[in-house]
Amino acid sequence: MDEMVDGETAEGPLGAEEKEIQEPQPLNDVTPLYTLQPSNCTDEDYKKFYQKTFIDFREPLFWIHLNMDYPFNLKGILYFPKLNTEFDTLEGRIKLYNNQVFVADNVKEVIPEYLLLLKGVIDCPDLPLNVSRSFLQNDGFAKKISDYISKKVADKLSGMFKTQRETYEGFWDDLHPFIKFGALKDTKFKEKMLENILLKTVKGEYLSVSEYKEKHKDIIEDKVYYTNDRVQQAQYIQMLEGHNVDTVMLDHSIDNPFISLMEAEMEKTQFVRVDGDLTDLLKETSEESEEVLKADEEKITNAFRKALNQETLKVKVETLKNDDVAGMIILDENNRRMQEMMKMYGMAGLDPNMFPSEETLILNKKHPLIQFILNSDDHDTELHNMVMAQVYDLAVMSHKTMTPEAMTAFIKRSNDLMKRMIAN
Repeated sequence: MDEMVDGETAEGPLGAEEKEIQEPQPLNDVTPLYTLQPSNCTDEDYKKFYQKTFIDFREPLFWIHLNMDYPFNLKGILYFPKLNTEFDTLEGRIKLYNNQVFVADNVKEVIPEYLLLLKGVIDCPDLPLNVSRSFLQNDGFAKKISDYISKKVADKLSGMFKTQRETYEGFWDDLHPFIKFGALKDTKFKEKMLENILLKTVKGEYLSVSEYKEKHKDIIEDKVYYTNDRVQQAQYIQMLEGHNVDTVMLDHSIDNPFISLMEAEMEKTQFVRVDGDLTDLLKETSEESEEVLKADEEKITNAFRKALNQETLKVKVETLKNDDVAGMIILDENNRRMQEMMKMYGMAGLDPNMFPSEETLILNKKHPLIQFILNSDDHDTELHNMVMAQVYDLAVMSHKTMTPEAMTAFIKRSNDLMKRMIAN
């Protein structure tokens, strides 16, 4: 036990506490980052603020610091987040404040709709604290704020395209849903960004539409070839690559309406899916007369319709430069788009014959399998029917997924054909 000396212990005054008394600390940040001048903020400051505000420990791609005093007072930071999947675009969150007092999340009337996909903070003291959606819908001031934010974003992106092209390309895979959605929703944004839209080729090169057309001006005229499934449509992509034609990736859910927008805005520009057109590049000029070609096409069309039991099957005979392709399916681009649009907007219940798919089976006349059919007068044999069914199924497999029944039949037929080979 410590010895008492005049009310003190040997260690010090009686009852004294050794721990240091701490000053009270505020729970909130009295000077949040968005209230500061951009010149006084570092990249590390912006990243820490993002992680703290949105509990997201992935670093944002980049940000835009808004700081305006006239004709209205507005401060804020918009962050472009890195997306892991297509569905991450649904997770945006922009907080609206009035003099650092929280008002609402994602008020569409103040924030441009396409930017609701982002994360950020907007502080506007000129808006009332009890702001309501009905008030904002009829308030011209809210529209001015929305237009200002849209302009700042477009200016930032346009500047990156012109002066930081490599960085812009590095961000494109994450940026493009925002930009395309903005172009579809906002006319002024579209006008500023149209020439800054990039197309990513299957080889990983980034080109604007103008750059793509310039690169291919001596090969194809005013067409942009794209794929929405580089694995399923690999045969078509490879055939185009053989003639130095790049295929671009347009496989996001927003790309279908976006393609139509680009065609409407860009003169003499047509987007064609790789299985939607048989370009003259892939065909050889035939030396046979039109009468001979027509007779061969009629003969083989009847044979395939009978073998496949498809009386309405469209067949076209061509001489392709590629010796390895016996047959391929071509889809009418416009009809396919109309069908996809009907599905997208929930019109699948309409008559499917309104916009038929218009598949055409292209047969390569110089391929041995097609010559086998053409040079035979008997198309009723089991072997002939098996070959025609096999050619058709292989063509279908190159552009879409087969039904379980068709795939089962294809596998059985493939095994039967191989058994015939070893038996002979």
